[in-house]
Amino acid sequence: MDKYEILKKIGEGSFGKIFLAKAKVDNEQCVIKEIDLTKMPVKEKEACQKEVILLAKMKHANIVTFYASLQEENKLYIVMEYCDGGDLMKRINMQHGVLFEEDQILSWFVQISLGLKHIHDRKILHRDIKSQNIFLSSNGKVAKLGDFGIARQLNDTAEFAYTCVGTPYYLSPEICENRPYNNKTDIWSLGCVLYELCALKHPFEGNSLHQLVLKICRGYFHPVSPRYSYDLRMLISQLFKISPRDRPSINSILRKPFLQKLVLRNLPLEVSILSFRGPIKSNLMPASIIQKMLNSI
Repeated sequence: MDKYEILKKIGEGSFGKIFLAKAKVDNEQCVIKEIDLTKMPVKEKEACQKEVILLAKMKHANIVTFYASLQEENKLYIVMEYCDGGDLMKRINMQHGVLFEEDQILSWFVQISLGLKHIHDRKILHRDIKSQNIFLSSNGKVAKLGDFGIARQLNDTAEFAYTCVGTPYYLSPEICENRPYNNKTDIWSLGCVLYELCALKHPFEGNSLHQLVLKICRGYFHPVSPRYSYDLRMLISQLFKISPRDRPSINSILRKPFLQKLVLRNLPLEVSILSFRGPIKSNLMPASIIQKMLNSI
């Protein structure tokens, strides 16, 4: 830890603290998670080690960058990128009831989806997608997925996990009913984030966990404002299909025509150049080209 100077504590959890720090060599700001391994049960220790392994694999513009990890005297330190815009929940609360413009919602949503695609393509479930785990940088223009504390790697995309994890507001019906689940549970949670961006509140709320679970399992939510486009409102309803198999995959979402321009804008330049050469003769690029581009990232 000699390479870093701690600036201030910015968070605390049951097993550790989160600090804003800077590297002594170049003064670049970063976030350091300090995890106290002495207080931690074996399962949680394993989860931490898994997080480090998973984070090291994740290299994407819409995923919080992992810098390093080190262990000193029963403490694990995870050094990560600092996102100066805070988390998405904080940004939603700053609206004080004033709805976001659709362009802003879709810009963030596409970026979050591209980050999730990177994860799902590697047969990893995030399992805790929520507005608190999405971070903003570059004056709020860039959205990044973070906190892989309970992510799980599947040996096969058809494999189902059984553990009940996640944050109650974002739980899918299959998790609430203790049924097996796969990457479509992340799609439900993604729907919860999209709804939150449109309505500035959770889609499913209750006075107790039991009431919340009932609402989630019925899949009933108040429609978002009609000021938003039909395409956006339809997408929300598709993400909230009770049956996981009826929900679109992340690739299907990113192929939707109304998201096409934003997908292209957020793809790395080299992907766009390699995947498509020549003029675009219509407003909509062929789905095959979009898919080719998505397969390149």
